[in-house]
Amino acid sequence: MRRVLEFIRKTFRRFRCLKMSGVSRDAPLGVQSLQKLSGIFCPRLQMNRVLLYQVTVLALTYFTYMTYHLTRKPISVVKSVLHRNCSELPPPPGVDPSDDQWCNWAPFNTSDANTLLGTLDSAFLFSYAGAMFVSGMVAERVDLRYFLSLGMLVSASFCYLFGIAKTYGIHHISYYLLVQAGAGVAQTTGWPGTVAIVGKWFGHTKKGLIFGIWNSHTSLGNILGTLMASAFVERDWALSFVYPAAAMGAVGLLVFLFLPPEPRCVGVVLPGVAERESHPSRSDDEEEATEVIVGDQTASLRPNRYSANTQHSEEATENTALLTPRGSSSQSSAISLSRAVSIPGVMEFSLSLFFAKLVSYTFLYWLPLYINTSTHLPPSQSGHLSTVFDVGGIAGAIAAGLVADWSGCPGLVCVAFYVVSAPFLLVYQRWGATSYWLNVTLLVITGALVNAPYSLITTAVSTELGTHSSLAGNAQALATVTAIIDGTGSVGAAIGPMLAGVVSSSGTWSYVFYMLITCDVMALLLLLRVVKHEIIKLRQERRLISPRVVRIE
Repeated sequence: MRRVLEFIRKTFRRFRCLKMSGVSRDAPLGVQSLQKLSGIFCPRLQMNRVLLYQVTVLALTYFTYMTYHLTRKPISVVKSVLHRNCSELPPPPGVDPSDDQWCNWAPFNTSDANTLLGTLDSAFLFSYAGAMFVSGMVAERVDLRYFLSLGMLVSASFCYLFGIAKTYGIHHISYYLLVQAGAGVAQTTGWPGTVAIVGKWFGHTKKGLIFGIWNSHTSLGNILGTLMASAFVERDWALSFVYPAAAMGAVGLLVFLFLPPEPRCVGVVLPGVAERESHPSRSDDEEEATEVIVGDQTASLRPNRYSANTQHSEEATENTALLTPRGSSSQSSAISLSRAVSIPGVMEFSLSLFFAKLVSYTFLYWLPLYINTSTHLPPSQSGHLSTVFDVGGIAGAIAAGLVADWSGCPGLVCVAFYVVSAPFLLVYQRWGATSYWLNVTLLVITGALVNAPYSLITTAVSTELGTHSSLAGNAQALATVTAIIDGTGSVGAAIGPMLAGVVSSSGTWSYVFYMLITCDVMALLLLLRVVKHEIIKLRQERRLISPRVVRIE
């Protein structure tokens, strides 16, 4: 008994000490609890705190944005049952056989149902695109943990509201439009929030491969959303929305409890951050390659950069982690929208993403229906087959990030994918429906080619531009720059599905693919100026040409 009482006393002493020091009050509640428990039961445990937090942030933000796409995908699967060819189904007793719309859900039981379904997509995507610019600026000025968790709760609520329309027999088109528009606004919290958090935790390290792997959350969310919706679409399509909404709410709770939005919140600073804040980065002109001559020896000091952005390769270790006092003035102020737009490369990549995202989101919203129409597979199998496109997208995103890290030329990498993607879209349209396995093979390749540049621009390129040297190390620009690039792309994402709905109403899908090929060509042309500068940079590095020579005696 005495030993038990002594153990309780020691435990409370440790707890009181931990309350006085060692546990950051700015940390999320779940993190504070884990810190206290580890201090009580494992006081001598040594670990690399920075690495542990970085892995935690990557995992939580990965599942966070995965659920955003998890709740976007069901509508593309449910389209195939909201309106279908009733002549292929046996009519139930009491149904007029001459009624060719008996199996469709009002208000989509009309001949122009594809246009109405395209309008639903547009309601979501236009509200998403318009709210994205505002959301990015708001994200810079609030706690990102609250921003994300609240956004996830609201997004899950709108997804649930769409599903219960089936349960309560709601047939007013205005209801569906309002729900989709509200969901679009709520979903804007996801991208600037997650990218800004990951960017703050990984500093200036090469992020092409990291973001390439991390960005698979988009494709994984699409795949899981499709499988989840397909499991219920023919039985009760309301559940195709209810279960994804529940999953998003659960992950939102984890984000609120355990996601540290920046290193300062848990009492650490990444190596080199303090130095960059004390000594702002030099301008682009000053960051060009320099040859240092020491006596008769010449050493080339050449920074490895993404286009015009300086790359700093850093390793975060426990030995260099520093405690930062609360109330520190190290946090940079938010920047204006006009200043973010003036960053070199932001407009080129934003406009290129406009067309790249138009192509990607047209596939996102219309691929299951196209497969159902072109192959005559049932809705559930069409949804399953469409997930192969996202599997290819994961491989393409990783490959693009790896090549971009190796070459330091993301614009050139994007253009290379655009060049191959445009003709391959025509190949898929011509021969995709020939056989099931040929369809699978072509979908994997098409998904890789279409999603690779889209993924690279929205992740690694956005983060690099958000920490451009002209911002003097201001990490607060991440959310705004990300929102500008992704918001511009989202306008294209809104236009694409709407045009696809109108064009496909004519009864032929060939014109939809011609439209997508044209968009790929436009995305390519908009990056030619960026590619020109990247090629010049590569030639200078190959010839070891330096504009300045510094002699050290």
